[in-house]
Amino acid sequence: MRILRLAAPLLALLLAVAGCAAESQRSELVVGSGPDAQSKLLAGIYVAALRSYGFAARPASAADPMAKLDSGAFTVAPAFTGQVLMSLQPGASALSDKQVYQAMNSALPEGVAAGDYTTAAEDKPALVVTAATAQAWGGSDVNLLPRHCDGLVVGSISGAAPPSGVGTCRLPAPREFPDDTSMFVALRGGELTAAWTTTADPAIPADLVVLADGKDALIRAENVVPLYRRNALTDRQLLAINEVAGVLDTAALTDMRRKVAAGADPQAVAGAWLAEHPLGR
Repeated sequence: MRILRLAAPLLALLLAVAGCAAESQRSELVVGSGPDAQSKLLAGIYVAALRSYGFAARPASAADPMAKLDSGAFTVAPAFTGQVLMSLQPGASALSDKQVYQAMNSALPEGVAAGDYTTAAEDKPALVVTAATAQAWGGSDVNLLPRHCDGLVVGSISGAAPPSGVGTCRLPAPREFPDDTSMFVALRGGELTAAWTTTADPAIPADLVVLADGKDALIRAENVVPLYRRNALTDRQLLAINEVAGVLDTAALTDMRRKVAAGADPQAVAGAWLAEHPLGR
């Protein structure tokens, strides 16, 4: 009888511990990404943001993060506004950051919502030219491109899908290159007039000029945005992911991408950046 009396509290304790472990596992937030390094970096930023607020969170990756988010396997899935919009509404005409965000919001599946997008952090398509070309064109704004549309020879990285036009300028099919290095060599050598890259590409050489897209955007916005399962986050968890929008900028994103490209772990890079730029300050 004494053994039974001792066993009963022990069994109750074991059940309680198991219940707590199961509850902890259920409460852990899963921040999803695609399989590529940049997507994992974005997920790492939001994992770090949630952890900084004291919430259990872990990264996970999948070929289709939106499908995992829609099914409930992911709780949060950071992405770029323009890419999400075009996947949901391929014919959408919105270009500016605000218009793209609003159109994306309207197109999201019923169970998915969007947090605040990063107005200062983007990775949108951008054209790069030589300094000599920028001088000949009289500036470094992309709105100058339509005036020099005839005879343009444009390059891009294989597998990329750059815009087919800029304003009134319908661009020829780009010459494809295996990597940034070979493309920029061709640009410097006069084989190309311009080359497609993105605004947060860490591989852009300092001697080349990125054509800036002004207030009246001619190229679709691509701002970082956290998508999340509707009704799956508490107010404080939502605050944690939304506060990233006020801290992250393109320069920081570019620098983190450079470190990841050099072999650093995306989660470690994201955690170190957030430690230097704490939320809620």
